[in-house]
Amino acid sequence: MRPLLRRLLPSLCSAAARALLARRAVPMALRPAEAAAESAGVGGDARSAAPERDGLENIQQKKIFKENNEKTQQSEEPCAADSIDSLMAEMPFVDTDIEDECAMHATSELSIKKKRKRTIGREIEEGIERKKKKNKQYQPNYFISLPITNPKITGSIQAVQDAIIQKDQRLSKAMVRPGSLHVTMLVMHLSSEEEISIAAGALSDSKVFVNDLLKGKRVDLSFQGIDHFRNQVGFVNLAENDHTTLLKEIAETMKKIFQEKGIMAGEERAFKPHLTFMKLTKSTELRKQVKKIDSSLYDDFKNHYFGDEILHRFDLCSMFKKKQPNGYYYCESSIVFGKSHEADLVKEALRRETQALLPRLNQIKELLMSPEIRTKISKELFEDRHNRNSKWKSCIDSESPNA
Repeated sequence: MRPLLRRLLPSLCSAAARALLARRAVPMALRPAEAAAESAGVGGDARSAAPERDGLENIQQKKIFKENNEKTQQSEEPCAADSIDSLMAEMPFVDTDIEDECAMHATSELSIKKKRKRTIGREIEEGIERKKKKNKQYQPNYFISLPITNPKITGSIQAVQDAIIQKDQRLSKAMVRPGSLHVTMLVMHLSSEEEISIAAGALSDSKVFVNDLLKGKRVDLSFQGIDHFRNQVGFVNLAENDHTTLLKEIAETMKKIFQEKGIMAGEERAFKPHLTFMKLTKSTELRKQVKKIDSSLYDDFKNHYFGDEILHRFDLCSMFKKKQPNGYYYCESSIVFGKSHEADLVKEALRRETQALLPRLNQIKELLMSPEIRTKISKELFEDRHNRNSKWKSCIDSESPNA
């Protein structure tokens, strides 16, 4: 600021001096007129002294004008450094440097921006932490499962898993065990035993509505083709048909029943039934090694038909409790309706055993029809009967009192 004032003060000083001198000069110019007016009002004695007074006033005026001209010339000269410094000393903020002031202002703005940035960054971090805490608090830990019990489906999936592992051994950690195969109908977060009990009650209540939708019909879910979610999850598709549409309707009905009970079940995205058989999230170590599942590993099975599953049961399962010995999830509650593959398995086993026994029964029948065999069998039966009679007679004799 000091350099700027040094440049401006000389011009300011000369302008101020001119204005001051002009103000003083005006009264001096008016004095002759005033003197003439006074002389006009005085008598004859004063007239004799007028010439002397006029000459004296003219001399004084000339002297005053000369002094004024000298002062004007002096005022037009540049102000000395002393006067500039003295004037500057009286001015406010004389010690403030404009460059420093601008720098301080820029620095303050920068610090404000940095502070604002830190504040925004802190708010973002706090928001992320709150979101993580909320997500952890509402992370799903229970689900409604449709178990897969058809051996044809589980066997076919096992063949796919084996083929993939042969090509990439690392993916063995990503495979879902056959006993754990299921279709997820709903997911939910249950934080207490009370909420688990409420969820079990909601599942029980949904049985009536499911039976109303089924109307006694058998629902066959056909599994065909393989697809993936962002190369992170491999699953078997459900063929689109009327039965799959009915399954989606059942899932939506169950979701409403659970929500009416106060259980926040289901997801925002639309329900897409699928059968997961591999996923990278099963192993943290695996995710570091394998970022994506190469779809070419299961190209041979992309349109493969895996089999049908009869809809017969829904389970309320825990994601984190210890699994059952067969690999299936810990089950809190279940509802059963219609026929199951388990009953079909029993019937199939009996049918196979009967078919295996029929040839032997026919052989026995043919042998019995032979005369020689019949004579031999009759003789053996006679001897066997005779032996048994002899044993009975000996036993009776040994128990009689006379013996």
